[in-house]
Amino acid sequence: MNILETSLQEQQIARLLATANRRDPVSRGEVWLTGAGPGDVELLTLKALRVIQQADVVVFDRLVSAPVMALIPEDALRIDVGKSTRNHTLGQDEINLLLVDLARAGHRVVRLKGGDPFVFGRGGEEMAFCQQNGVPCHIVPGITAAMGCAAACGIPLTHRSLAQSVRFVTGHGAQGDPDFDWSALAMANQTLVFYMGIANSDNISQKLMTHGLPALTPVAVIERGTQPEQRVITGTLDSLGQIITENQVETPALLIVGDVVGMYRAKSAPQVYGLSENRVNGFADIADLSFQQTTMVQG
Repeated sequence: MNILETSLQEQQIARLLATANRRDPVSRGEVWLTGAGPGDVELLTLKALRVIQQADVVVFDRLVSAPVMALIPEDALRIDVGKSTRNHTLGQDEINLLLVDLARAGHRVVRLKGGDPFVFGRGGEEMAFCQQNGVPCHIVPGITAAMGCAAACGIPLTHRSLAQSVRFVTGHGAQGDPDFDWSALAMANQTLVFYMGIANSDNISQKLMTHGLPALTPVAVIERGTQPEQRVITGTLDSLGQIITENQVETPALLIVGDVVGMYRAKSAPQVYGLSENRVNGFADIADLSFQQTTMVQG
């Protein structure tokens, strides 16, 4: 692709963003719950890019990747509210109140979350709190980790012969171990994707086997999926805890359980490459151009 073709494509994207900004502007005093996707910046939606580029304040989680963070305007205030096991910068109630207070102060507030804000992202709680306090709250969906990570390593979540359904499951509940219908989870011909399940992997595998899922069911552990450091470790259900320990798996990591994992091939799996700094800056430049066009049209 030559320079002229690239320039024309960037102008087309800029026009799309400018049109969207006129139709649905990012206004002061509002909160935008925005999905940052699973890590690869190219999986960020155009709408998320548009919203991020206009933020006065970005309240972000620890799972937002560095290339996505690089798209935040330099003059925007960044507030880290990232949470990990037994280590919460702010409690959820405090985060809810922070979002409302920032919006009431007249800021354009972006609540930036890894993946999708409505898939194990506490987005529903934050939206409800904003609504209860009269603060307009918008939702920008993102590619959730299950979809992004599975695609990045060539594991289909559904398959006509292997899995006619897929379940997204949290690896831990609000009060500790989640209370599941394990018999339903252990049914055949489905794919299970466990979020935040690394620390509880032994319990997960034991409960599934106790309720009838075969010990030799294929499993995959995907660490830092879609990112340059992505690592995929496969095994069987009865060895899940062992492979996590032996390979010193760290979060963020996703567990996929089901026969579809058998389709994974390490050598032929799609390779995920991180964007260079120039390409990340290119995204920001496109967004900047779109807002310039918006100003010209409105001016």
